[in-house]
Amino acid sequence: MVHSSPFISDVPVADALQAWYDACAAAGCPDRVAADLVPLAEAAGRVTAEPIWATRSSPVSDVAAMDGIAVLAQDTHGAGPTSPLLLGADGYVVVDTGDPMPDGFDAVVMREQVHYVGADPKVDAEIRSAVPPYQHVRSIGEDISAGELLLPEGHRLRPVDLAAAAAAGATRVLVRRRPRVVVIPTGDEIVPVGSPVRRGEILDTNSLMLVAQAQEVGCEAWPTGIEPDDVERLRTAVRDAASTADLVIVIAGSSAGRDDYTARIVGELGTLAVHGVAVRPGHPVVLGAVDATPVVGVPGYPVSAALTFDIFVAPLLATLEGAAAAERPEITAKLARKLPSVVGMDDWVRVRLGSVGGQVVASPLPRGAGVLTSLVRADGLLLVPAGVEGHHAGEEVGVRLLRRLPEIERTIVAIGSHDLVVDVAATMLRGADPTLTLASSNVGSLGGLVALRDGLCHLAGSHLLHPATSEYTLPYLDELMPGRELAVIRLVHRDQGLLVPPGNPLGVTGLADLGERDLSYVNRQRGAGTRMLLDQELRKLAVDPSSVRGYAREEPTHLAVAAAIAAGRADCGLGILAAARAFGLDFVPVAEEPYDLVVAAPSLDDPLLTPLWELLHSADFHGAIAKLGGYNTTETGRRLR
Repeated sequence: MVHSSPFISDVPVADALQAWYDACAAAGCPDRVAADLVPLAEAAGRVTAEPIWATRSSPVSDVAAMDGIAVLAQDTHGAGPTSPLLLGADGYVVVDTGDPMPDGFDAVVMREQVHYVGADPKVDAEIRSAVPPYQHVRSIGEDISAGELLLPEGHRLRPVDLAAAAAAGATRVLVRRRPRVVVIPTGDEIVPVGSPVRRGEILDTNSLMLVAQAQEVGCEAWPTGIEPDDVERLRTAVRDAASTADLVIVIAGSSAGRDDYTARIVGELGTLAVHGVAVRPGHPVVLGAVDATPVVGVPGYPVSAALTFDIFVAPLLATLEGAAAAERPEITAKLARKLPSVVGMDDWVRVRLGSVGGQVVASPLPRGAGVLTSLVRADGLLLVPAGVEGHHAGEEVGVRLLRRLPEIERTIVAIGSHDLVVDVAATMLRGADPTLTLASSNVGSLGGLVALRDGLCHLAGSHLLHPATSEYTLPYLDELMPGRELAVIRLVHRDQGLLVPPGNPLGVTGLADLGERDLSYVNRQRGAGTRMLLDQELRKLAVDPSSVRGYAREEPTHLAVAAAIAAGRADCGLGILAAARAFGLDFVPVAEEPYDLVVAAPSLDDPLLTPLWELLHSADFHGAIAKLGGYNTTETGRRLR
């Protein structure tokens, strides 16, 4: 039996927004939240519901703009450096900044230009320069004139706006009430944050994130309790939330699984406008209205949920307040590596940013919809439009900033092999200087060297074993970048070996077991130094890689390999001892190898990188590395080339 798609269609974002707004209007949803008259001290961040007009001028009269003496300008004619002029006590008045100008006086001579002659109370003032009328005088209404428009309707009030409104005579202002947002987390597998997590359970991090996102844009927001996958309970929860909120967000249940009820409930209780949007991540979005309240169903994956808020929820909330939606500044960046994309959907990709050689470089972060760390580490958002298949490395792309450009310009861009020591360096650099960031992208040693060759990073992390010479990294530099002036700095020596479950229950003794026994293996990606070490060792053992079960299963980092083994998805995988320790795994040593940092030689004198070179010789840094286990820092910081 053939079933039709559970989605209405893959609606383009602009069309989805319009369909949602139209459905909300037809359902009687208010186009604005109500207005409140509040004291100025409570109005920061609120949106004006009517214009603010000045009811008084500022200043309210002519006032002195400097400390000094008030004079009549015409009385100072003829005064000069060689012809000082004496003003009698009745020809001037001493004033301080902000004092009302005395009647009959129209200028101020600064105190530094006045010399007093005589004794109190009859003191003459000697001046050595004539002044024009209104010198150092703030005229009435210079800042604000009574009757003028100070701020329009629909303006989000900033601290400076409150000061100006007070100066213009306001004590209370009419502003939009903060929109109320109710977030409903759903799912039998969801448990509250702080609970012990058992197999098959997921912490309710999404409601924490979405409530904070709503509060960040100026709303009142709160979560309900977690609702199980029970259609009647969900129906009641949505109806109750719609009766009190200006917007309801339902987490999960928006897809097409057997327990996904959001679209059905919205359609039964009100109007279902859209189910399925042409955007990735976040395709199974639900947009509708219940009891004159907008409702949005967000996917359960955190990256999808966060993006759905940015694309759909934030603009609607701004509309409810009568304000313009916040727009992130956009810059042009050069892509650090190839970025494929699915045609037919807007593809939003989070990226790390840094400035290399005066050009901002964007390194795509892992794209899984459940990868929370991509939200944490992202400096920008890159949109690959629906009609584009992706971008090539080095191509210029538009990026919406999530971090300020000055911070991005203080970012060291490291691309290459993954190692925990790089993460330690990033932490210690930031601890010493909060303005400095070390951002690393894990694409393998070969990918890092290619990025360095193409000017897409400051440094490349490499432990690339050359099969013909059995040397690490150096032979590749002459092959990839002949004639380039390069420097190679030793970071560490580290232990590589087979990561196995605690207690090594299968009795794995070494790589030879991969050819002799039916072990499941988890590999690193092509171009990774660990992958090349494995291939080299398998050649020595005359083991055909295709005979290794799981050889084609790839992970991007040592920690990801360790996680797969800890989860029981593989019997073993090649990785570093520190990763084994992080997941409580056992370790079968295979080799000790060097891990180096490769940079363009002139970059050794780059002030941005100087703190890193200093850190490499730090005893505290060496001590932190020792705590990881499996590292030797004897040569750390030594220049090899």
